[in-house]
Amino acid sequence: MEEAEAWIREKERVLAAKRCGRDLSSVLTLTKEHKAMLGELGNRRALLHQSMKRGEQILAKEGAGAGGIQEKTREVWLRWKKLEEAVGLHQQRLREALGLFQFGADADDLAAWLQDAYRLASSDDFGHDEHSSRALLRQHRAALDELERHRGAVAALRRQLALLAPEHRQGVEAQIRVVEVEQLYAEVAEVAVLRRQWLGDALAVYRMFGEVHACEVWVDEKEQWLRGMAVPEELDEAEVVQHRFESLDQEMNSVMGRILDVNQVVQQLVDGGHPSSEEVRACQDHLNSRYGRGRGQRRPKVDLILLWGLHCPKVDLNLL
Repeated sequence: MEEAEAWIREKERVLAAKRCGRDLSSVLTLTKEHKAMLGELGNRRALLHQSMKRGEQILAKEGAGAGGIQEKTREVWLRWKKLEEAVGLHQQRLREALGLFQFGADADDLAAWLQDAYRLASSDDFGHDEHSSRALLRQHRAALDELERHRGAVAALRRQLALLAPEHRQGVEAQIRVVEVEQLYAEVAEVAVLRRQWLGDALAVYRMFGEVHACEVWVDEKEQWLRGMAVPEELDEAEVVQHRFESLDQEMNSVMGRILDVNQVVQQLVDGGHPSSEEVRACQDHLNSRYGRGRGQRRPKVDLILLWGLHCPKVDLNLL
């Protein structure tokens, strides 16, 4: 019993000097130490029960002459129960401290991640051409997916708050931290939606510029071909010209479809209040004008047919 009492006094001193840590790392260390103490406490409990059983056997054998043993056993047992209560109380305090510091660490991590996400989502880099805008849009979609995955962590933070000890969860500081994280998440989500729209608009503009350039190149080529066309004098030459004009008609229909797509994109951008609406509209007007002028030069087909009839009376115009 003396050995058990000495061990109890030692653990009482240890528990009296123990604190609950100052941060997450120290609490985890103290929790590990406390777990080791619980294991030691279990072993000592078994030894104490053995000692008490021997004391009962002595009392049964010696009777009233062993009254000191009974008193000592009762004293040590009461002290042991108080030690167990102190150990349980310290364990509860460690749990509460662990919950508080884990809550703080999670809140800090979330706030730091959301601040980085806000910085990326509020970037004014929308690319300098179709390729770069498409790459940025792809990256932003991945960022939106990541933001959605963090929604659960933000919701979990409020659940963590509800599980804290009353003195912590009712504190103003902890409640403010949750509200700040929730507001920051909402701000990031709002800015991210706007950036997705702006990147989509930027990509549409660059694609439109690319289509406009491709259509202009085609119009330039066909205008040059029409200007350089010589009046056919032979039937085989007339047939070649006829085939070329038939091919031209097909190409013009295809280009017209692309121009209609450009016009639709421009209208969507203008209706959406795109900041480059004037530039986009001017580009559209220029393309439509160029295409109209090029289409007007298609009239030489009719003139050439008439010329073939004048210069080549042997040519069967039905073949044309």
